[in-house]
Amino acid sequence: MGAFNVPLDDERAQLSAFLEDYRGAIEATLESLTEEQARRKLVPSATTLLGLLKHVTWMQRVWFEECVGGTPRRDLGLVRTPDDSFQLHDDDTIASVTATHRQACAAARTMIADLPLDTVVTGHRSGPRTLRWVCLQVLRELAHHCGHADILREQVLAPG
Repeated sequence: MGAFNVPLDDERAQLSAFLEDYRGAIEATLESLTEEQARRKLVPSATTLLGLLKHVTWMQRVWFEECVGGTPRRDLGLVRTPDDSFQLHDDDTIASVTATHRQACAAARTMIADLPLDTVVTGHRSGPRTLRWVCLQVLRELAHHCGHADILREQVLAPG
């Protein structure tokens, strides 16, 4: 259910709908692209369309599995820094990165399903915060990176 379907629903339903919309939107930027197009570097940084999806997967795991769940990054097998999370390996494909993203989203949904938004979570290195804050932070990051992805996709698909 999308964000425009829940304008009068409770806060939890609205946050969830916006998160799902942006999760789907960033995946959609890879639709119908070749592996080469998804990996194409168009900016000086490591940012690529496939790298963006890999990064937002990492970001959600940090906020939900580390911050909410309390499992340290190293125990989750996550790279240490945001910059490292954009790095693509030879075996990263659109299918594999998308599958990992969907697994991370499913884990996040499960992890927070029974927690009130006012729950204080303490797993992040910068200190405690509410689950509501975590959801808003993830939403902010997803929206931010969806904008990047839209522009990169436009550049990748631009004629000649």
